[in-house]
Amino acid sequence: MSSIAERGYANPDVLVDTEWVAQHLDDPNVRIVESNEDQLLYPSGHIPGAVQIDWAADLNDPVRRDYLDKAKFEELMSRNGISNDTTVVFYGDKNNWWATYAFWVFQLFGHKNAKVMDGGRLKWEQEGREMTRDVPNYPRTEYRAQERDDQTIRAFKDEVLAHQSAGKPLVDVRSPQEYSGERTHMPEYPQEGVLRGGHIPGAKNVPWARAANPDDGTFKTADDLKSIYEQEIGLKQDDDVIAYCRIGERSSHTWFVLHYLLGYPKVKNYDGSWTEWGNSVGVPIEK
Repeated sequence: MSSIAERGYANPDVLVDTEWVAQHLDDPNVRIVESNEDQLLYPSGHIPGAVQIDWAADLNDPVRRDYLDKAKFEELMSRNGISNDTTVVFYGDKNNWWATYAFWVFQLFGHKNAKVMDGGRLKWEQEGREMTRDVPNYPRTEYRAQERDDQTIRAFKDEVLAHQSAGKPLVDVRSPQEYSGERTHMPEYPQEGVLRGGHIPGAKNVPWARAANPDDGTFKTADDLKSIYEQEIGLKQDDDVIAYCRIGERSSHTWFVLHYLLGYPKVKNYDGSWTEWGNSVGVPIEK
């Protein structure tokens, strides 16, 4: 696999390789964060010094369907020993699917000093690198976050409806079976209660995992990504793009690819996604 710098990304600095992480395990200015779909993976073994950030318990409001607020984000960061100038490196299972979701939530609060470990857990394990079950304990910090930015990289249903009506590009990153309406969910994912199958009219289907190499979970080169998103579905660099899936997790991976690796300036993640759209009264659906 070519090095990150050789793959032609618009922002290669947003990725680090496993060797970089191995060399920064004891760096006090770096915090490694593991975020997985499978919450049992971290206790079974993780990168030494890594903390776990659980998408359900840590990033979501316990009552409302929304993310944590500014005060809760500050508390999450402070108790994990993350300061405003700490470099946070995310990694996880499933081609870094949940790692990019956590990365996206961190961007809502303005933590720009963030990176993703290319290849995630899979690559670290494949290389036989050190794993531990020890849970680290870092000195508490006093993190200060900006108010959550719900405009720049996040889309809500009314905005998606206007976007769809205007014929602007939508990327549905779910499986072809979910997109076609053949299934409301896939057996490998938890059922989150969608009444109807199908997709938002006009949306093009590119399953999220196509952006990663199946053998080691690393991201495909910029040329390979352009052939998928530009040649296959006709996206252009200056397009105003909204990505969605079921609850905004898989689409955060595609958002990361389009915004950081291909350098698209205007990409949003619709986190309400199909569980909101497919259950809403009066919105258009295509099968």
